[in-house]
Amino acid sequence: MSYDLKNQIIYEDNHIIIVNKLPSQIVQGDKTGDEPLSEKVKKYIKKRYNKPGDVFLGVVHRLDRPVSGLIIFARTSKALARLNQMLKDRTIRKIYWGVVKELPPEETGHLIHYIYRDTKKNKSFASVKERKDSKRAELRYKHIASSDKYHLLEIELLTGRHHQIRAQLAFIGCHIKGDIKYGYPRTNKNASIHLHARVVEFIHPVKKEKMSFTAPPPNDLLWSAFV
Repeated sequence: MSYDLKNQIIYEDNHIIIVNKLPSQIVQGDKTGDEPLSEKVKKYIKKRYNKPGDVFLGVVHRLDRPVSGLIIFARTSKALARLNQMLKDRTIRKIYWGVVKELPPEETGHLIHYIYRDTKKNKSFASVKERKDSKRAELRYKHIASSDKYHLLEIELLTGRHHQIRAQLAFIGCHIKGDIKYGYPRTNKNASIHLHARVVEFIHPVKKEKMSFTAPPPNDLLWSAFV
């Protein structure tokens, strides 16, 4: 059993497993060939429960590689189907923390934009006007703390678009620390950005109980100043 992965697991039962993703990890395989988090979780399940043969693991949603925080995996096809439907119905509540250099114009806000994606650049752009290939993107934010140089925002994601938080905050001039793709001037040394999936809340797909999980952000000096 991977000691590191064991420390990343927030919750597990026969139906779901919740993991606190590190900023360096990819959720599913990509062109880098790096081992994805999904494979690490499969190996963990196989070893812990002495599972013969292939281990089923459904990826319910994803986080960008430089982002940290909570990921829900399904351990059964029934749980996966029900969680996918919850995502579609927007009944999974997701709260993020983001560290920005510039304060937004208001302490709290409700942002509605139209997001369109440039697949060649793997980048999304927010606009106040709808266009043919755009999708409506919606989030709420509030300013919850400040340090000497930075500000902590709590962000509730109301739709799930590609790079949505990064693109919408950049559009209003609040660039996430380290996110050079969306206008921050410098990278973080470990290639992370200071965006963290802090809380997920949903009804358990099988037990039908309300579930709420909170994940600590990565262990660095800036996050520690806010926790």
